[in-house]
Formats: sequence, structure tokens, C-alpha cells
Amino acid sequence: MLAYLRTIAVTAPAEAPSGNAANGERIFRVQCASCHRSNGRGGRLGPDLSRIGLARSRAVLVRRIRGAMENSLTGYEPVTVTTQNGQTVQGVKKNEDLFSVQIMDSRERIQGYLRSDVRSVADGKQSAMPVFGPDRLNESDLNDLLAYLSTLKGFDPSVNP
Repeated sequence: MLAYLRTIAVTAPAEAPSGNAANGERIFRVQCASCHRSNGRGGRLGPDLSRIGLARSRAVLVRRIRGAMENSLTGYEPVTVTTQNGQTVQGVKKNEDLFSVQIMDSRERIQGYLRSDVRSVADGKQSAMPVFGPDRLNESDLNDLLAYLSTLKGFDPSVNP
């Protein structure tokens, strides 16, 4: 079964990176690692990017980083829960059913709420990922970041014991 799944796996087309991957790794640590993991390090609010170099093309990554894609992956949809006393808790939705919702808040704590015990559960319309426009990430830094992301082809536990 595993062999079959590997045959249908979609791989990103190889595009020669034009940036400095070492500088891209630094940019990743400063701009991205608070939400995204890479090779066992970083945040958990956004998807793990340890295999992103195999899974996404440069064009898709640019659109996501620049904010052109509004949808969120399942398990990372933005949500705001308003409690009965009016307190709001923002995070990403991890699971939900007719009776409850579980979210990861901005401090990476998993919290569960019964729908009957809260005022509202509001789904966000746009990805929780900030937009990294040219004013926040210039073209040179974007190329460096993309060069680094293209090197991420899977977590090797022997590298980070």
C-alpha cells in the first residue's frame, strides 16, 4: 500500500532556486518559525513545512507568502470563540462537531469548548497567515526564503536528535 501511495504522490516541479538558502533560513527563523515548524523546530499554529520543498511549486509558495490565497488548510482555519462573559479567544480550529469545538490559541494551547457554553464560534474568512507584501519582505529576501524552502524535503531525525 505504501509503495502505491508513493507512486501517486505529487511532487513539485524542480525549479532552480535563485536565492541564498542560508539567508533564507535566517529569514524563516525570524518571520515564519513562530507559527511554522521546519525539521522539528518552530511553532505549531501553521502547517509543518519540513517537506514543503517536495510538495509545493515556487509559484504556489509565492502566492501563499504574498497573500494571494485566502483559503486555509484543514486544521489551520482561523476561528474566534466568544465566551458567555464576552471574552474572545482567537486561534486555529483543530476539530469540531455539532456539540463542541477545539482550537489551538495563539499561545499554542489546545482548548475545547462546548457550543452550548459559549456565545459564538466565528470562522475567520481569511487565512491566519499574515500577508508578506513587498513592504514587509522584499524580492531579494523572498528569493532567499524560497531557496531555503526548496531545501526542505523531509525531517531527518539524525540531524536534530
